[in-house]
This record gives sequence, C-alpha cells and structure tokens, in this order.
Amino acid sequence: MTRRVVITGMGVRAPGGSSTKEFWDLLASGRTATRPISLFDASAFRSRVAGEVDFDAQKEGFSPREIRRMDRATQFAVACTRDALADSGLETADLDPCRVSVVLGTAVASATSLENEYLVMSDSGREWLVDPAHLSPYMFDYLSPGVMVAEVAWTVGAEGPVTMVSDGCTSGLDSVGYAVQLIREGTADVVVAGATDTPISPIVVACFDAIKATTPRNDDPAHASRPFDRSRNGFVLAEGAAMFVLEDLHAARRRGAHVYAEVGGYATRCNAYHMTGLKRDGREMAEAIRAALDEARLDRTAVDYVNAHGSGTKQNDRHETAAFKRSLGDHAYRVPVSSIKSMVGHSLGAIGSVEIAASLLAMEHGVVPPTANLHDPDPECDLDYVPLSAREQRIDTVLTVGSGFGGFQSAMVLHRPEVVR
Repeated sequence: MTRRVVITGMGVRAPGGSSTKEFWDLLASGRTATRPISLFDASAFRSRVAGEVDFDAQKEGFSPREIRRMDRATQFAVACTRDALADSGLETADLDPCRVSVVLGTAVASATSLENEYLVMSDSGREWLVDPAHLSPYMFDYLSPGVMVAEVAWTVGAEGPVTMVSDGCTSGLDSVGYAVQLIREGTADVVVAGATDTPISPIVVACFDAIKATTPRNDDPAHASRPFDRSRNGFVLAEGAAMFVLEDLHAARRRGAHVYAEVGGYATRCNAYHMTGLKRDGREMAEAIRAALDEARLDRTAVDYVNAHGSGTKQNDRHETAAFKRSLGDHAYRVPVSSIKSMVGHSLGAIGSVEIAASLLAMEHGVVPPTANLHDPDPECDLDYVPLSAREQRIDTVLTVGSGFGGFQSAMVLHRPEVVR
C-alpha cells in the first residue's frame, strides 16, 4: 500500500515578517513588503527594489561562531527548520536517525558570502591577484551548496538520505516533491524539506539587470511587483525560506499531530526550448498540472485555489494563464488564482516552498490571498486573479505551480486528507 504523505510542521522567513504568523498576516491583509534595497548600495543598478527579510541572527539564537560560519541563506534554513520541528511536535531524540532525511532547495546557494569574501580578498575588486592571507576559513562552506543541507541535517540529527536540489526557481517545489517520494517508497519516515535563497547581492542583481528581467520601477517600490497587470515590467527580486516536516499520514494520526495538508500529487516537466523563454501555449506546465492531479486521483474541478507562479513578467503571466486553461478547462475561469509575489517578491529557489506555506495557510484559515497591485488586468490574462483584497472561502484543495529558467515547470496538489480516501 502506498504511504500517504502529510505536512505537520512549517517555518517561514519571508519579507514583511520574521515568523510564519507575520508572513500570513501580511498576505491576508494584502500589504506589500517590497522596498528599496538596503543590504548594499544599489544606486548604480537598473533595478533597486527588493523583498528583504528583517532577520536578526543573534535574536534568532545563532552564536557568533555560527553567524561567521553560515551564509545568510543557511541561517534562514536552520531557523525555519527549528520552527518547523517545534510546530510539528516531533521529538527528534525519539526517532531513528537513519529514518530521518533532509531535502533542501536553493537557486544561488551561498552567493552572498562568496561575493563578500571575494571583495575582502581582492580589496573590493582592485587587486586582480587576490591575497590568500585574507581568506576566510569557511570559504569551502560558501563554495559547496552541500554544506547548507548538511547544516540542516545536523540541526535535525538526520542520518538518512540528505539531498540538495538546485534547479532554479522550481527548487522549492521540487525539494518537497522529492521528499514525498522518499517517504512513499519507504526510504524515510520523516523528512525535513524546503528551500532557502538570499540573492540580494550585487552579483545577482547585476545578472538580472543584464537580461532586464527585474523591474526598474524604483520610484514606487511598494507597488513594483504587478503580476497579471497590464503595466507590469519585470519581477522584484527577494529573499526568503520555508521548511516543512513531512511524515506518513497514519503515523501522524497515531501521535495526534496537527495535519496541515496531504501532498496528493507532484510532477515536474522541462520545455527543452530556451534558457529564459517560454512557449505561449503553456503545454509543459499544463502537462505537469495534469500529472499532479492524476497522481492525487483528483478531477480538475476539485481545485479550489491556484497559487500561481505569477512572477510579473509578460511572458510568464501569459504562459501560465494558457497553462491553466489548457489543464483545467472551463474550471480555470471559475477557480480563484493569485500570486503572492505581488506582496513578497520572487525569492528564486526558495519561492516554491514559500508558496507551499502560503497554500497551507490559505487552507488553514479559509482565505485566498490576493494579487496585490492588480488594478488594470492584462486582457490576455482573463482569469479570476483575486485583485487587491483577500477572499474568504473554504479551501479543500490547492494547486501550486512554479516556473524556472531552464524551462522547468513544476506542479503540486495539496489537499485535506479527507478529500481522497
């Protein structure tokens, strides 16, 4: 019998809040957390707005040595992991460590620390030959993404499979999807999974400036992220993280755990077409959606809410709209769809997990988060994108999707365990 996998704990660090509760309060109110970049001097850049997390590592309980050793993204992941474990009620000391696994997603890993250390060694780029006398003893930690997931594994005490997933902006969905597979196949009983990214650094901002993917709307940062709006002109870069505790449904029920949702289905596809371009018909995303619904054994009409990728670029919004119509048929016009990137920006590899958290909380509270800043919808995006204000509604099943450079398209179906027996 196939094991049914549920989420019993979560932790979030996102723009506009330093906890899961503050994250949800922001989304439910329709407020935005995008603002001028403050983490470095961005005056020379085309896009100077971002979704920053107000994160104090000392207040989060990190020691000075841990702060020196861990990249900011790693700190986010560890902090969220601690919250997720506490939320789940699991005592790791009571678990067989060989049956506990970790899967972590990221897009740019420790890019922030790598850049900072290069600037120190090169005297802010003035020296072509860097001085190794100024080399940090933790440079390897910053170079190897595997160190990030190892830190989470040490936090959990996990001795089962520990895996890093890095396939761009779908990493946060794909890490959780892989975690589900580990439990279903019997390799692990508990998996801590999610994603983290802290890309607000000069090198990453410059990369997106070069391809003009981010918005230049610097004079109005609070309203710069405008998914599905006629006036959108690029996404807002952000940082963030979300981690989850996943376990077998029957085990969770035996110990009386609170179940946020069952992960009913997951699928991912690639368009094998272009590094940054998307086909307008949305075929690959539509195929991932259909496969995820089939795995969940649900008809498309069972979807109560779609958490869109909704990055705020014209080609993504139109591609995604086409994918929803192609996969959901007429139901696409009846189901509410929204993008939380309008409020918290796009945290690259982390956003898929942050959006899973938003989906779980939407189910928990019976509220569809809005698409903020949507005043003038693109005529080609003619679905119900829940503009400006949240909407109260019972939600039993959520479809959450992601789209990433490289042509990656992923979809996940989350539902109450009672929906499928």
